[in-house]
Amino acid sequence: MFRAAASVVMLLGFYVVALIQLVAVLALVVWISVEANAGVGIKLGFPLLLAVGATVVGLWRAIRTRPEPMHGLVVSPQQAPELWDTVRALAAEVGTRTPDEIRLVPEVNAAVSEDTKLLGLIGGRRRLYLGMPLLQALSVDQMRSVVAHELGHYSGRHTRLGAVAYRGRLAIGGTVSRIGRWNPVGMVFRGYARLYLLVDNAASRRQELDADRASVRVAGPEVAMSALRELPVIDAAWDFYFGRYVAQGWEAGYAPDDFFGGFGQLFAARGDELAELRDREPEEHRSRWDTHPSTAERIAVMRTAPQAAHPVDGRPAAALLPSVREAGIALQREVVDVGNRQVLPWPQFAAAAATARLQRNADRIFRSLGRLTGAPDPGLGTLFDLVTAGRLGELAEEFFPDATRKEAALKFAGPMDMLFALAAIRSGTAFWRHSWSGPARLTDAHGAELDFEEIAKLAVSPETIGEARSRLAELGVHVEAAGIIERRASASGSDVIAAMANLKVDGAHTDLVLLDRGFLFVPGPKSTDNGKKRLQELLSSAPIEDLAARYRFVPFEEVRGATVTKRTPARADLRMHDGTVIAIEERWTGEQLGDSRETLLKVLDRFARESDG
Repeated sequence: MFRAAASVVMLLGFYVVALIQLVAVLALVVWISVEANAGVGIKLGFPLLLAVGATVVGLWRAIRTRPEPMHGLVVSPQQAPELWDTVRALAAEVGTRTPDEIRLVPEVNAAVSEDTKLLGLIGGRRRLYLGMPLLQALSVDQMRSVVAHELGHYSGRHTRLGAVAYRGRLAIGGTVSRIGRWNPVGMVFRGYARLYLLVDNAASRRQELDADRASVRVAGPEVAMSALRELPVIDAAWDFYFGRYVAQGWEAGYAPDDFFGGFGQLFAARGDELAELRDREPEEHRSRWDTHPSTAERIAVMRTAPQAAHPVDGRPAAALLPSVREAGIALQREVVDVGNRQVLPWPQFAAAAATARLQRNADRIFRSLGRLTGAPDPGLGTLFDLVTAGRLGELAEEFFPDATRKEAALKFAGPMDMLFALAAIRSGTAFWRHSWSGPARLTDAHGAELDFEEIAKLAVSPETIGEARSRLAELGVHVEAAGIIERRASASGSDVIAAMANLKVDGAHTDLVLLDRGFLFVPGPKSTDNGKKRLQELLSSAPIEDLAARYRFVPFEEVRGATVTKRTPARADLRMHDGTVIAIEERWTGEQLGDSRETLLKVLDRFARESDG
């Protein structure tokens, strides 16, 4: 109740502040009009009146907006009777009404919501959201603790007034976003918004501790603490699963047939690594801006709870569903849009992803090889010809800029090893063996692990290149099988590391999005207003690879060097491998997201050092 009451009071206070400022602004306009000139008064007062008017817009939109239910799979009592029986029993234990709906969601989280009316005075439809990864990784006891915590928000009437807090944040945030940065009225509103968030977040932290006490009453302190400690472990495993197993194949145009089942298998196979995460001490402190207390504080509260006897159920939480695999596949159909990706079973998906990664790395080398030799279709055969001619160092120095040509040629044995693996796969003599406990291994048809390291060392020297070719032939590896596919680097899989508005590139008004793989130049307007907003809208409008296809994308690998002629505002010339030059000029009126300017200078300095070397 406190959070809702505070939200209502603070929200009303926001509009009291707006009314006071409106009266003050009108008084100022009248005074200037009488003492000086009516036109001057209107010109000075109009922006301030607009800022005050933004509060009305913010309130109207907040009143009309309702939180949307989380996207997930609705599970009926008939589909999961044991899960529903467990939730009903827990609701009775914490003293609240059973949720009307249970949804499985694709994230490491559990939550509750309630559709309320009249600012929470009248309750409505209740939903319980359960993350599929939690059902795959927790025990039944731990899941009971998590669900009891969420149901505790119902018994504490937290969800009744959650809509009030939601609308309060929406109204204040929407108002502040519509007011100019340097508008005096906006400064007052932003200060009030910070105060609102401080009060609301403090109330939210108290609610979490109340819900923790409900969890302890139902499951006992030991189980409640173990569940709380397990959540960051599951979260870390989920991130690792996506980054190591899903992302590369997804970017390459493939999708696994059992999206969530793969996580369950990985979690079971990585026990030793997960045990190390569990041994870490919980976080001690959180910021006053956080909505949840620190884990250490929550555990301390749990330890003070009464030690009551509780039945033990150490079964996997997946036992609460008739078939967690079928539920995962149904959830995948509901929430995962595979588009035109090819759906494959996990062993084939992992193999396709690993091969795509090899090909991408090989294409990077082959593109440089093509620029150096002029070959229209460069491949491993072209590279062997370069080695035979004694020119490998000319190529290798691009990849090892801190080494001499001779040293770089010897170091190129590493990339050569990778190219041999690709050639072996394309020749049909090497295969990927998928593993959940470690990286995929390259094997022959009999399952024996393949290693091309020694042959690669032979292949970087003109004197031994012939022997390397013979040994590859003996293994059934065709050198010509490894060739270029992606003739120009794309932005697929790139991350945004900086964004700057209102630059000039080759004299034209341009916005810059800096990726970890290249420069994205977007034509900009002559006006320098709303640059930051324009960047945010651009980045949210489409995937990065689509933006790179639509606008001018210059991959880093096409840049031969850079000359920074001025640092404030930044000016630099990018020298390309094809002989052209791109002039970048920062303007005093430019805007940026975060520390983008420093990031750009670091990238330019790196190219400058490499060209000097």
